[in-house]
Amino acid sequence: MLKQIKESASFVKSKVSIAPEVGIILGTGLGGLVQSIESPQVLEYKDIPHFPLSTVEGHSGKLIFGTLGGKKVVAMQGRFHFYEGYNMQQVTFPVRVMKFLGIQCLFVSNASGGMNPNFAVGDLMIINDHINCLPNPLIGKNIEELGPRFPDMSEPYSKKLIALGESVGKKLGIPLQKGCYVGTTGPTFETPREYHYFHAIGGDAVGMSTVPEVIVARHMSIPVFAMSIITDLGVDGQVCTVSHEEVQAQGAKAEKKMTQIMTEMLQSLDTNELK
Repeated sequence: MLKQIKESASFVKSKVSIAPEVGIILGTGLGGLVQSIESPQVLEYKDIPHFPLSTVEGHSGKLIFGTLGGKKVVAMQGRFHFYEGYNMQQVTFPVRVMKFLGIQCLFVSNASGGMNPNFAVGDLMIINDHINCLPNPLIGKNIEELGPRFPDMSEPYSKKLIALGESVGKKLGIPLQKGCYVGTTGPTFETPREYHYFHAIGGDAVGMSTVPEVIVARHMSIPVFAMSIITDLGVDGQVCTVSHEEVQAQGAKAEKKMTQIMTEMLQSLDTNELK
């Protein structure tokens, strides 16, 4: 795998002139953030050696390089999921490549179902912890050049970045929730009892992504900031039918606020302080 990671990174470096400081992964219906990236250089996944292809509607399949909030970034417009049939090494492969491109921190977004009764559709939730219900992407032979066999996960989401996100939210007057994200395999949405169970074990929101990418990022000592857009509710007594199209639509509605927050965070971010 290490050889493939290096080959992909080498190819990307040969095609773009931007050395990114920050990686961004955009979730379902959230790809519009790339419209705010200045002087973009675009690579399609299909042209990058060893890269998987996005198969889900709302995930276009492009790497966008440019400037956002005064920082050089690389944004994934479309991610990969376990339910698409990819193995965990494929799902998290782009995070490995971004590390070799030079990113110093990772911003992740997703659309999720809210299980906290204090949440409402359209809320933004800063993720401060997660519960993993997916196969761990580090299962198998460990490559020491990438990270340790048993990585510490006491701070999966950077406390400094969480504090910065909260500060930016207050500055912009955008209310923010904070909570624990439960990562599941999908592709089915949750049953009422599953929502109840995930909330009972400590979850505030649930979705089908993010956790594997965060585990791999932390394996490589990359600080992470993650945000969920609550696109539907799984609260007892309020569970209703939901479709992928509805999730996309709700994500698009809240995307502007998320873009404002991430852009402002990047403007204030000193990546050297995260080390």
